Amino acid sequence: MSDSTNWASPGGIEPTPAGEPPRLDASPSGVGAGTGTPYGPASGAPQPSAAAPGWTPPPKPGLIPLRPLDFGTVLGACFQVLRRNPRPTFGAALLLNALVVFLSSGISTILVFTGFDRAARANAADADTILAGTVALIIVSGLLAVAVSIVAQALLQGIISIEVSRATLGEKRTLRELIALGRGRWWALIGWTALIGVAAVAAFSVLVAITVGFFIPGDPALALIGVGVVLLGGLGLVAAAIFLATKLAFVPAAIVIERLTLGDAIGRAWRLVRGAFWRIFGTLLLITVMVNIAASIVTTPFQLGATFAAPVVNPAGTVETDLTLFLVLNIFVIAITAVVGAIGSVLTTAASSLLYIDRRMRTEGLDLELQRYVELQAAGTPAVDPYGRDAGTAAS
Repeated sequence: MSDSTNWASPGGIEPTPAGEPPRLDASPSGVGAGTGTPYGPASGAPQPSAAAPGWTPPPKPGLIPLRPLDFGTVLGACFQVLRRNPRPTFGAALLLNALVVFLSSGISTILVFTGFDRAARANAADADTILAGTVALIIVSGLLAVAVSIVAQALLQGIISIEVSRATLGEKRTLRELIALGRGRWWALIGWTALIGVAAVAAFSVLVAITVGFFIPGDPALALIGVGVVLLGGLGLVAAAIFLATKLAFVPAAIVIERLTLGDAIGRAWRLVRGAFWRIFGTLLLITVMVNIAASIVTTPFQLGATFAAPVVNPAGTVETDLTLFLVLNIFVIAITAVVGAIGSVLTTAASSLLYIDRRMRTEGLDLELQRYVELQAAGTPAVDPYGRDAGTAAS
């Protein structure tokens, strides 16, 4: 081959006479054009190229960026859950909270006032019977309210957890679709919620049973010991409740998102919290305190108005007017409480679900699975649900 043979080398580098450095070929993009250097003609700074792209942030197809989350991202995403898809989140929460508040407060209030009003109007022989019936109805309505509260809380936790997981992938589901996605897991979630209630009642009952024994004899020394037992036992129950609530905060998400059995979900939640207890506890505590303070600021004026409005509006003290005013004001307070409670329920449940996803990102590389799923979906290629039991759970 002669020295005059023309050839092109990879990268656009042309052969040069011996002793001279290689020269970059001029390109349409201007790289090396007229300068013999890999820089642009005017900038004097390296230009990004296809071979060495610059850093790009993780994608954000929906609710959150697909990377481990900081506190600000978690807090902002909690509020975005309400704004992004309000019908199945705030709508469901409002419906369920209104039902619970009405059963627990509304029916009891109505029964108390109507029962005592009837007893006051009845003769002495019938008054005791009416009061006994009223008390029985109040107890039944209270038990019904507890049962409905357990079911409502379980449904809301499941709906919000599924909504957060799908919103992370950029999906926007209806309430019917969210309920369908949780099909087969609702009874397990209701069982978990009921188990929490039974455990709390049992622990409190044991403490009461232990301390009552110190007060029955009437000995001042034993009574003093009983007071100490109550204080120490109460603090112990609070500490145990905080610890278990944090360690098991991800159980609802594990039940409905990974579709685990109740026993597997408890173990799964316990392992995910390992090594991040204080971070999860602090985040959930701070969000809960913020929600409760905001709820108190909104509801307290209405509650005070319902309590002290009667003497101002009805100075004569007419029983019928007082009763009507009390019922109207309390219905208004119940409505406000239901709205505020719905917002708070969505925020706290969304925070727990987001922290669950964050822990899986940090310990299992779930963010990579989510990115791969989004890319395949964008390309029209079928993909396995990244949240499933077979997606990245081996590391747990």
